[in-house]
Amino acid sequence: MKTNPLFPPAPPRISPYAIDPNLLAERAGQLPGMTGVALDDLFPGAPSPISLASPETIRKQIREQTKKALANVDLSKIQPPDSVNILASHHGFNLYGGEAYAEMLRAIRDEVERRCHTDNINLCVGAGLRFREPDELIQKFSLDEYFRGKVCGMAPVDQGVPIKTDIGTFHGVRRAYSARWIIHAHNSDVRELHYHRQIGRLFKPFAMSYATIETRSLYHQSMGPRSANLIPRLIYESPLVQEKFACSVILQMAPTGIIGVDAHNDLVEQDKLFARRNISWYGKIITLLSCLEDVILIVDYPNSIPYTTACGILFCNFLNGNVDEFDLDIPFTPFTRYTDMLYPGPDPLYQGDLVPPPNPAIRALVINYCFKGYPGTFFAQQLPTFVVGPQADLLRGCVQNTTFMDYAIEVEGLRKAVDFARRITKTDNILAFDGAVGGLNVSEALAERMLKLAPELALKIEGELMPKWLKQRGLL
Repeated sequence: MKTNPLFPPAPPRISPYAIDPNLLAERAGQLPGMTGVALDDLFPGAPSPISLASPETIRKQIREQTKKALANVDLSKIQPPDSVNILASHHGFNLYGGEAYAEMLRAIRDEVERRCHTDNINLCVGAGLRFREPDELIQKFSLDEYFRGKVCGMAPVDQGVPIKTDIGTFHGVRRAYSARWIIHAHNSDVRELHYHRQIGRLFKPFAMSYATIETRSLYHQSMGPRSANLIPRLIYESPLVQEKFACSVILQMAPTGIIGVDAHNDLVEQDKLFARRNISWYGKIITLLSCLEDVILIVDYPNSIPYTTACGILFCNFLNGNVDEFDLDIPFTPFTRYTDMLYPGPDPLYQGDLVPPPNPAIRALVINYCFKGYPGTFFAQQLPTFVVGPQADLLRGCVQNTTFMDYAIEVEGLRKAVDFARRITKTDNILAFDGAVGGLNVSEALAERMLKLAPELALKIEGELMPKWLKQRGLL
């Protein structure tokens, strides 16, 4: 069996939403019998990522690629007196430490100033449910200093501005649209496939990071998840946004890591480009994970439970791994957990036995390290869940998970938790969602299984599944 050294996990982050990094005694990759399996060994020909060897290397490469991408974009509409808001999302800072995304934002600012002869350039960082996170990120990357004080964090409870669309009025965060021009600075990772299904992925922040709570909650609580394909694009195409939109700059992601920067004046065309790329790049690894039958999953990453990652894939993607969410012919059933959790029929369902089950391949969940600040008690309600040491106290203090530990077992150390999970599940297959780049940190047994499955799956995906996925979206 060909295996690799372990891939470095994402480093812990000092944050009010996480435990003190000094309390993190051990990482998943340090467990006996863990090994690395490289994406290129599973599916040769994956995109080559930029080097993450050092912050200096990251900054140099991202700056060069941002300048190159913006060279193909028309910025002539921005005149010397004009104000510009660079709109950012906290999501980007959660990718591989955040330095690449931060440098892309800095480079955008410098290029706009150089080419458009204006220094009235602001950075607006949007948040999700953790309202203090933008300020935390601004401070971590010294963005307030770099943008000369013209920086603000935005929360969905801030003052709104009405945005009239073809189906009614939504509300954006007023500060996001306070400038004459806006630049949409985002990333292209596959993110929540269960919501967008790779249709309109790049539009999402217009209904989330740049929107008030009433609007961003529509496809979580009101209209249902399928509106994720509709509402963000309607907001983008509204007169208010189109009168202000200058361009979009996207940090290009793949399961191998960060691969570059892309810029465009037309977000619709750019979204089509990345739909094709993401289906090609992420389709194989997600399909491979969907074929696994019994896994102990370790959460070990600085983000909330569903947004922990492995080889660029989210925990929530694997939670729905028993359903091919790239296939638009598959109707949504109660087995597509996120999509129909609240909307399996005309009446909403909230909890208990009526909540759709997760991917049956997940036999146990071990939480070694994650953020609080995101509702996730249903994970512990439906999966045998073990929480390691001080992480249990963090979850007890989470106002969005007040009963989480009523359904989970607190265990003193990671090794003890995994040993217990092995005994009750009767499996040695361990998969770490620890932010590894370019591959997966897994047990030797699971590595052997994945390497055996991959060649046959690659033929099926390339010859059958990928053409179908592309055709369904009008991309073939």
